[in-house]
Amino acid sequence: MWGRLRPEFDLIGNDAVRFFLKVFGEPVAGGDMIQTTMARGNHAPSEPYVDSVVRKFVLAATFWGIVGFLVGIVIAWQLVFPALNLDLEWTTFGRLRPVHTSAVIFAFGGNVLLATTMFVVQRTCRVRLFGGEALANFVFWGYQLFIVMAALGYVLGITQGREYAEPEWYVDLWLTVVWLAYLAIFLGTLLKRREPHIYVANWFFLAFIITIAVLHVGNNLAVPVSFTGAKSYSLYSGVQDALTQWWYGHNAVGFFLTAGFLGIMYYFVPKRAERPVYSYRLSIVHFWALLFLYIWAGPHHLHYTALLDWTQTLGMTFSIMLWMPSWGGMINGIMTLSGAWEKLRTDPVMRFLVTSIAFYGMSTFEGPLMSIKSVNALSHYTDWGIGHVHSGALGWVAFVSFGALYHLVPVLWQRSRLYSMRLVGYHFWIATLGIVLYITSMWISGIMQGLMWRAYDQYGFLQYSFIETVKAMKPYYFMRASGGVLFLIGALIMAYNFYRTIKGDLREEQPYEGAGTGQANMAKPASAVAAR
Repeated sequence: MWGRLRPEFDLIGNDAVRFFLKVFGEPVAGGDMIQTTMARGNHAPSEPYVDSVVRKFVLAATFWGIVGFLVGIVIAWQLVFPALNLDLEWTTFGRLRPVHTSAVIFAFGGNVLLATTMFVVQRTCRVRLFGGEALANFVFWGYQLFIVMAALGYVLGITQGREYAEPEWYVDLWLTVVWLAYLAIFLGTLLKRREPHIYVANWFFLAFIITIAVLHVGNNLAVPVSFTGAKSYSLYSGVQDALTQWWYGHNAVGFFLTAGFLGIMYYFVPKRAERPVYSYRLSIVHFWALLFLYIWAGPHHLHYTALLDWTQTLGMTFSIMLWMPSWGGMINGIMTLSGAWEKLRTDPVMRFLVTSIAFYGMSTFEGPLMSIKSVNALSHYTDWGIGHVHSGALGWVAFVSFGALYHLVPVLWQRSRLYSMRLVGYHFWIATLGIVLYITSMWISGIMQGLMWRAYDQYGFLQYSFIETVKAMKPYYFMRASGGVLFLIGALIMAYNFYRTIKGDLREEQPYEGAGTGQANMAKPASAVAAR
């Protein structure tokens, strides 16, 4: 029973206990937790939640995800067959690569975060969004405009040339306005909440929103050449510019791609498992430790450069310390399934969520390992870094996003379940195979690169020319591109599943044994599910 919560809740207070019982409810035979909590007399919002905007973000995330994956495949094949650059300036690898990174990080990942934060904060605070539909719609359309302006700039060659911060000054200013409106919505909703307890997912979401605002403004301080032109120059120069850039770059990973998606994990894994978080106290420790340690780890991107050696060592030290909170969060997420392990067999959506946590653990082990100077001497500038980034981006960020989206679509469109749970299973296995092909090829390629670059003959000369190392990578680039194709196929299956679900269709198929949340009886009418 949910009432038998862990002893550590006594150390936090009864608010946390009451919160779990209110938001997640006690499991019942039908698997619908919210109907149970409502029946017990918990406070329902006086007005319906603002879900129309959340639906738009879900659709935008699905669209931009497919676009981002497709552009990634194009540039992956360009590395195998350079003729695919088409000898056009707009379709070269250098122009399309930032389109891919921004599309998958900010367009796909950003829309997922905006959708989930607005969905979760309303239900954990039991109030409508601050500012209502008007302000939320401004954030939605403003954010889509930012994505389009940034992508057009990349293709046309209008860029600052800063990793993950390529948009020029006028795009940065617009994003700042939109992001402050987003912060106002989230913070205002928390302030007017009807629940005394602020659930831990909201702490992660709030840290992500505030820190990204600080990073964005701090890294993009620049002087435009003209207010009628696109070009600007950074206020920083030299090694200070490099350090500021990787303070931003690493913490964009730490707070946009980690803290924000950990908030998703802390809501959707317990929700889908119908279990409380394994250790609420550990989740609080996880939050504060991650918040303090991550912000200092950026200098490990600048090993063996002009950056002061002690600063490099400081970044390495904090990176290694990040092992502890990262793995604490991983253990907390996976152990939330205690007593519900059968859901890995019966619920393919849960497979996405739990596999994403496993990839989170793996990538947060590999990252600190690669920050060690002796390891970095081999791995830096090689494809090993590409493999590491994509084990986190595809395995952690994309998989936890897929799991959240699969949960949200039937809830937001008030369907009894997804059109086909079998298609979810196909998506999972196809995408997993794609990730394995991708990251293993890049690991092999990267280590081979590093070893070939440092190989000397008996006379002390380099054993391989640079072009020989490039030629040796071609089979692995082919394997990487093939893995990307599989990942895109999985995303297209998901989009088709969403389309049929939104239409209200239900595929006649053999249900998974002991189907849980999201797999209601097929005879149940599609409109019978309350907003969860």
